[in-house]
Amino acid sequence: MRFGQLIGFLAFVISLYILWQTRQIILVVFASIVLATVLNQLVSLLQRFRIKRGIAVAISVIFLLVVLVGFFALIVPRLVDQLQQFGNIMPMALERLRSWNNWLQNVIPDQFLENIRGLKYLTQGLQDWLNRLINNFFSLVSSSLSIILGLLLFVALTIMLLANPSPYRQGFIMLFPAFYRRRVDDILNKCAVSLTGWIKGTFLTMLVIATLSYIGLLILGIPLPLVNAILAGLLEFIPNVGPTLSVIPPALLALNEEPWKIAAVIAFYFGIQQIESLVLVPLVMKSHQQLAGKSKR
Repeated sequence: MRFGQLIGFLAFVISLYILWQTRQIILVVFASIVLATVLNQLVSLLQRFRIKRGIAVAISVIFLLVVLVGFFALIVPRLVDQLQQFGNIMPMALERLRSWNNWLQNVIPDQFLENIRGLKYLTQGLQDWLNRLINNFFSLVSSSLSIILGLLLFVALTIMLLANPSPYRQGFIMLFPAFYRRRVDDILNKCAVSLTGWIKGTFLTMLVIATLSYIGLLILGIPLPLVNAILAGLLEFIPNVGPTLSVIPPALLALNEEPWKIAAVIAFYFGIQQIESLVLVPLVMKSHQQLAGKSKR
């Protein structure tokens, strides 16, 4: 390896180390950029009505705060109540799962038990996981000072980027060679359009999934429909893995109901995902392409 290549490799390793050590700050900055980009759409809309940018920024931030406060005031009390019920119901559901496991071990021939030996430890593992989750939740609440400080930093950066984004944008563009700066500016414009479209589509999908889940769980009579619906909507943010994980809590809660409800819950969630894949995603992609086409004009 040549000396120049060695220096380049060491610089790359050091850069990765610095990025890893500052990953939390980078995530906060990235989240602030995302939120500022989304809110900038509302600010631009208000500016079309000849409202000054400073006032438009204040209105946008106040609107966001009102939405968040309204959400917490209306949803969170019921959510906390259902979470407490969830903690009371889950041990009974796990106990029923354990009894089903014992019944299967008595019915299934011995030569097949080796293939399902993991069932013996399934309920105990779920119980331990539930206990750790509850304990970690309360410890997280009790030591939430760092979270509050990070949230304040996030809000401050968002307002700074939203109030006057030009200096930060120009400063970032100046990091590149002069011959490439126009190209970087064009890339940033396309990134803003794509990011805005993605955020809108993602939140729309999350809202639809949460609403459909709530209605379906109410019809099936599954306990704690609000908690499970919000969980399904939030996990929709995680591609592929999230929708699969969202079916586990309502399926476990269905253990305390009729046995057929477990299959009904799984089939219902599978149907929701088909609606998302075949209806929601194509509509969102189509609207995003139309938005991108308008921005090019």
